[in-house]
Amino acid sequence: MNRPFLMDHRSAALALGAELFPEGAEGGFTSVAIDSRKVNPASLFIALRGLSSDGHRFLRDALEAGAAGAMVTREGLEEAGYNAESLSVLAAEKGAALFIVKDTLKGLQDLAAAYLDLFPRLLRIGITGSSGKTTTKEITASIFGKEKNVVMNSGNFNSETGLPLSAFNTLDCHEVGIFEAGMNRKGEIAELAAVLKPKIALITNIGPAHIGVLGSMENIAEEKKQIFSQFTGKETALIPEDDPFRDYLAQDVKGKVIFYGQNNLEASGKLNAVLDRGLAGTEINWEGIPVSFGLPGKHNVKNALAAAALANEAGISASSIRNGLAGVKGIFGRSEVLQGKTTVIRDCYNSNPDSAAEAIVFCDSIDWSGRRIYIIGSMLELGEHEEEEHRKIGQLLGESRADLIFLYGKETESSAKALNENRRKYFHTNSMDQLSKELEKEIRSGDLVLLKGSRGCALEKLSDIVYLEGSDVS
Repeated sequence: MNRPFLMDHRSAALALGAELFPEGAEGGFTSVAIDSRKVNPASLFIALRGLSSDGHRFLRDALEAGAAGAMVTREGLEEAGYNAESLSVLAAEKGAALFIVKDTLKGLQDLAAAYLDLFPRLLRIGITGSSGKTTTKEITASIFGKEKNVVMNSGNFNSETGLPLSAFNTLDCHEVGIFEAGMNRKGEIAELAAVLKPKIALITNIGPAHIGVLGSMENIAEEKKQIFSQFTGKETALIPEDDPFRDYLAQDVKGKVIFYGQNNLEASGKLNAVLDRGLAGTEINWEGIPVSFGLPGKHNVKNALAAAALANEAGISASSIRNGLAGVKGIFGRSEVLQGKTTVIRDCYNSNPDSAAEAIVFCDSIDWSGRRIYIIGSMLELGEHEEEEHRKIGQLLGESRADLIFLYGKETESSAKALNENRRKYFHTNSMDQLSKELEKEIRSGDLVLLKGSRGCALEKLSDIVYLEGSDVS
């Protein structure tokens, strides 16, 4: 059975304001791809232009792979060596439609927005923040999934291209769309909000992640606040009650504003008590019934409250909130606990000053009879704040309960200086091979190991070294 079209060519051209070739082209596309290697028969290939690569150079590959159409710009075609005649012949040979637009990135986003508009009954939920947004999204999906058919962006697919591409996974059967929005440049959250047009939007927190891009905490707050920029007055904004920027985030929002957190449980539901169970997670007493929530740490309780606030606003029942919290599984590289002869906390999918500090404080809080080994990688995208923030982490490490400290990456040299001042021993290197060799010599049964660093550090490569499989922890 053939998959139905996501959109037909003429509807897509109308939504884009694109020049369609051939004019009045029949047919449509069943998927969208920005990588010519991932084009399937009947895909729409969108030729994005980046700093190091231009999709227009791979247009022929996409058409050869069976693309039903391609979104291009005239400038991109010219620079890739295509002229109108040769391109017309190529497209005609393959039976493909061409959409000529001014900007293919904006075209991708506009097309995704038009596609979502085909589902007026879909409850659209947007989540952003400096940290915790992916985990909050996963918890939210677990809760909503107990009552509704949910679509969401997978993993960390939350960028200027990731969120729009995720939107095309929406089908008629879906009742709720849960999408997180990330950013790597100014203006990106507003663009993603224009794609999603959320009915309910939540900010997890405002922290120094990406401060090197935006320059100040105030600029970060302004950028994250753009998740509310498409509100018309009927939508709901959820803002953390304890964030220093809460009042600024709420200012001039067109719609209902709710401050959520442990001091405003009307927003989330009835949280009666929280019992920290260390690596086993947290026992949350919800409306008098205990729930075993498997993600460890106080920061994950905050993420759970955020998800519950979204569910409460959408009318999800207390029993589904409890069952959803209980059903949450560990996410790769995010507070992930691997237990064997050693116990590894693999929290290295990303890192910023807030999440790095939370990870260290959490590991310090665990009742542990063996050694604590903290492996800390660089925090990236901090700009002129890089030295200061790494120094703070070094000071925290100096006061920590770590028995062995390993620093990886050029940026952690500031952390090393702080440890020197604290007279704490440590090992620092910029070489993954050297770090691996040192860890192989040091790791032994009974150790608690923390892996924490930005994505670019790829500390997950150390997993096989620091994780000693087995159950005979001594």
